[in-house]
Amino acid sequence: MTTNLNTMKLDKINSETAFNYKYLLRRMLPYIKPLTFRILTAFFLAIPLGLLDGITAFMLKPYIDVVVNGENISYFNYTLTRDFLSIIIPPGIIFFAGVQGMLKYLNVYLADWISLKISNNIKTDLFKKLVYLDSRFYDENSSGLVISRFLTDPDLAAKQLINSLKAIVTAFTSALGLIFVLLYNSWQLAFVGVSVLGLTFVPMTLLRKRIKKVSNKTTVVGGDITTSFNETYSGNKVIAGYNLQNNEFRKVKKLIKETFDLQMSLTKRAGWLSPFMYLIASFGIAFVMFYGNTLIKNGQLSTGSFASFITSLLLLYKPIKTLGNDLTNIQNIFVSLSRVFELFDYKTRIKDEGRENLTSEIETIEFKNVSFSYNEEKEVLHDINLKVKKGETIAFVGNSGGGKSTVVNLLPRFYDVNKGEILFNNKNIKDYTLTSLRNTISEVFQDNFIFCGTIKENILLGNKSATEEEIENVIKAAHLEDFIASQEDGINTQIAENGASLSGGQIQRIAIARAMIKNAPIVILDEATSALDNKSEKVVQYALDNLMKNKTVFVIAHRLSTIYNADKIVVINEGRIQEAGTHEELLKIENGSYRNLYNMQFKNQQITEV
Repeated sequence: MTTNLNTMKLDKINSETAFNYKYLLRRMLPYIKPLTFRILTAFFLAIPLGLLDGITAFMLKPYIDVVVNGENISYFNYTLTRDFLSIIIPPGIIFFAGVQGMLKYLNVYLADWISLKISNNIKTDLFKKLVYLDSRFYDENSSGLVISRFLTDPDLAAKQLINSLKAIVTAFTSALGLIFVLLYNSWQLAFVGVSVLGLTFVPMTLLRKRIKKVSNKTTVVGGDITTSFNETYSGNKVIAGYNLQNNEFRKVKKLIKETFDLQMSLTKRAGWLSPFMYLIASFGIAFVMFYGNTLIKNGQLSTGSFASFITSLLLLYKPIKTLGNDLTNIQNIFVSLSRVFELFDYKTRIKDEGRENLTSEIETIEFKNVSFSYNEEKEVLHDINLKVKKGETIAFVGNSGGGKSTVVNLLPRFYDVNKGEILFNNKNIKDYTLTSLRNTISEVFQDNFIFCGTIKENILLGNKSATEEEIENVIKAAHLEDFIASQEDGINTQIAENGASLSGGQIQRIAIARAMIKNAPIVILDEATSALDNKSEKVVQYALDNLMKNKTVFVIAHRLSTIYNADKIVVINEGRIQEAGTHEELLKIENGSYRNLYNMQFKNQQITEV
């Protein structure tokens, strides 16, 4: 059974398998099987652990009847005397308590070890799933919801599932032991007590759907809260600069209140179960006391048997009284488990079904009748046709939002086309393996992501096996020598999260070095200098010039010299190619789109840059 996921949005997935316990436990088997011995050991330990709950109650009968009341009891033709029992029972209780304590420690240690192991294995597999999801997934889901679904749910599901199952085994064996004590003391009273116990299970089925609904909503709101914290961290300067502190505070306060309301909604709908259990348990105890008194008067039950029976019944009813809360937690576990396996069933839209490896020798790249949309409502690109030869530089220009970045994002298959095809060497790029396709492309974006680690580690992301000589060459070509020389630890300088301690130019040059060391035959430059000041832009442009040598280049740029020197300029507006040609050819078109754009944006740059 698999969940049908027709949406990329996590908040639209509603844990359809949350009540299919057999299916969920079957899905857990790959994580449980390698730990079978430890799990069985934990469960076997839980059996005597539960059975020992009845020892004290069992010993009350002979203690009260013999030691307190002076009656004699015979077992297998051996009479138990007051003196013998007064000496043996108290240390016996201590001994069994010690054994139970040791078993409990071993049981808790094993259960925690197993739970953490399963949780970590699930999170490892989920992270592998996460890193291979396509760009559309990240476009449509907030960071907070992703973190919540990929981290919180596995912890809740895996960690608590084993503990809950262990607790159920312990409670079950404890119940068996206590029921044996009840029957040993009085089968009549045992029938009354156990019958009342059975009534407590009737209302439990009412909880399930209420828990599922609230649990799903709580996850979504919890994700929104995490997103707000992430945004506050990343966007702290914007928040401060625009005086948005109160706005962010009100937003998070509202979300926290919504979480509170959801939790109280669950309490209102499910919280009555525990008080209801208390009430039923009290009826059971009252009936037993009333009927037990009659049996004592009739001489059918001794005082010790009655005391032992009442103690056993109280121990038996104790977990039942809190069963409402326990069942709420267990159902939450299965809801989380359902959401975990829905993530595993989540289908990325970028299918890696190609069988051929793409080599670095790419003679032609062609967009053939390509159309694309991010969603079903609006088409972003319409019938794009473009052919590029090896070693050419193609510059895309046009109004903001016209589709320039979308075109280049289709080359490494961050997204797949809706219609038409993209051809490398006259073959559809889907025929090539995704890894080999992306190995042939280097990207430098406007906002490049810098990972936590050293400068060297960030550069080597482009090629883990690069030699020291290759590293030195790209550092020079990317004009990073002076910056690295100014750092106390040089190339091993630690970088703050997302390059927070670096300037825009330094980030871009590290990204360029990363692209250079990859040495891919195709380079994509998506407005790589648009966010820089003039001085930084000039240095970065020198580095870009080195990166572009002997490469096939797709560039989205605002700098005239880059466009001017391109082999072909493609004007894209409203998702369509309006014009294509060299700088001189396009300027000759009367009332042409490029000519108008040149007059508005680029003409003044000619004085200083061309």
